[in-house]
Amino acid sequence: MLRVLRATRALSILVLVGWVTGCGGDDGPAAPTAPPGPDPEPSLAFEPGTVSLGESRSTLIRIRNSGTAAAGPVDLMASAVRASGGTAIPGASLSVTPARIATLNPGDERDLTVDLSLPQGLAGGSYDVGLEARAGGETLASLDVAFAVVPPTGPAVGSVEISGPAAGLEQGEVFQFTVEVRDPDGAPVVDPQVGWRVLPAGAGLVTTDGRFVAYEPGSIQVVAEAQAAADTFALTSAARAAPTGQFRTIANGSVETRYTSDHWEHGSTAYSGTWSCRNVPGGACGDALFVWDLSAGAPALVDSVIVDARVVNDIKVSADGRLGILTHEHSDDMQNGITLLDLADPIRPEVIIRFTAPDLTPGVHNVWIEGDYAYLVVDGTSPNSGLRILDISNPASPTIVASFYGGSSFLHDVYVRDGLAFLSHWDAGLIILDVGNGVKGGSPVSPREVGRIDIPGYWVHNAWYWPDAGYVFLGDEINLPGRVRVVDVRDPASPVEVASISRPGAAPHNFWVDEARGIGYFAWYEAGVQAFDVRGVLLGDLERQGRFIADAGYAPGGACVTADQQCAWAPQLHDGRLYISDMNTGLWVLDPDF
Repeated sequence: MLRVLRATRALSILVLVGWVTGCGGDDGPAAPTAPPGPDPEPSLAFEPGTVSLGESRSTLIRIRNSGTAAAGPVDLMASAVRASGGTAIPGASLSVTPARIATLNPGDERDLTVDLSLPQGLAGGSYDVGLEARAGGETLASLDVAFAVVPPTGPAVGSVEISGPAAGLEQGEVFQFTVEVRDPDGAPVVDPQVGWRVLPAGAGLVTTDGRFVAYEPGSIQVVAEAQAAADTFALTSAARAAPTGQFRTIANGSVETRYTSDHWEHGSTAYSGTWSCRNVPGGACGDALFVWDLSAGAPALVDSVIVDARVVNDIKVSADGRLGILTHEHSDDMQNGITLLDLADPIRPEVIIRFTAPDLTPGVHNVWIEGDYAYLVVDGTSPNSGLRILDISNPASPTIVASFYGGSSFLHDVYVRDGLAFLSHWDAGLIILDVGNGVKGGSPVSPREVGRIDIPGYWVHNAWYWPDAGYVFLGDEINLPGRVRVVDVRDPASPVEVASISRPGAAPHNFWVDEARGIGYFAWYEAGVQAFDVRGVLLGDLERQGRFIADAGYAPGGACVTADQQCAWAPQLHDGRLYISDMNTGLWVLDPDF
């Protein structure tokens, strides 16, 4: 789904009026004409406009330029920290990372980290501090930050002692600090209230339970405080030894008459779907599955399967390569569903059956094959939509054996592995089902919910489960700046978000993880594909930890709405090469040379 119109979604695709609704026309869309208006000017705002930290000392905010002109450089400047009566507090300060933004273009937004530094022994009470965004000597946006200091409770504290790493750490390496708190007589304090911070602010992250990760190489101090006592641990962070190199473009299987959707590679064959209707000379709608022969290295288009659809959004191939399934949406006869393919000859698929059912009429958006079952994502927003599980042990006679709807919103995608189904359920978040794992006694014919995580404001579009690491990578293809979120599912009944990867100006679409090497490949629409080091324990803002490896800029970038520019849909690593389906330009083959 494109995110050109970010707030609108209809039947899981965005219909771009005057752009993709026409098929086979000779004329392209007319160039937009800007209406007359006032002189362009920036309009900056913090989101949210006020922050109440309570007892917390750090938070994430956002600054956005919704105006018509760029602003920059933008300096983020804090006022004095003051008590409720207006008295300035010596030794207290608010810092923001980054403290300066070179340019904030119209439509741009940036995430900012706000950290409070307070002197020891600060009296309990309410405090506030202001933050301003200034450019050219003018204040363009203001933020009010309120926080509280709670008077010490429990036994008096006489000393704090941190135990840290014996040697230096590397960027992105996670270490669990421990702390020993004693009373004035030297006796250990049971269950002490300890606060943590990092100096310089923004050089790393330390959680409330003492887990630390370095964001920057260099000298860093970790401070633990309990009442008026504190201890500081000094360490050195080394630059992360992430893989280095670049992507080399091998070949392109060009598709110009249709938009390209998802794809799947197996053996020496690739299969790619088609999306919506392309308004170009000779353009057509998404009614085709294309078959590519990869045996010569470059994709060679050798066959196609034409079906009654306007969107063939997804294609999957069984692990043994004998069966393929493609999805149907917007069929002319409204009998949406799936088509099962016999792949005995991989480059000459034979239709086994077009399977439809009343449950599938809203359209099947995504599919996953696991053993003798197919997991179908039925588009729409009602309980009649959601997940349908299909017994395909006899592909000529499939049978729906189970269903699941998580409530709140439509289901967008499904990923099944190790007997667990991970449902990307948009507003409802990530939902985990037992479909044979045994943790809840579930099976494909009787799925049982294990756990879920709902991240406010985050529309879960897709998921990749990495069992050995215990993580799920989540995407939201709408909101900017784009953010891949990492969820710890080692206890699938209690998923916990632990880390993220952000990218300004681009939203993520689909992922692939090379689990053997610990490299994630993330599609970011017009920004192409990014390779990222995801080895080890993951915590905090991963893009600040020296984990970036390379970008795949295989075609001109800039706009998904421009016919010849890159719009990366999905990567797949296969036989050492990275295959990318691109909405505008077809199927690409890259060598990840790192």
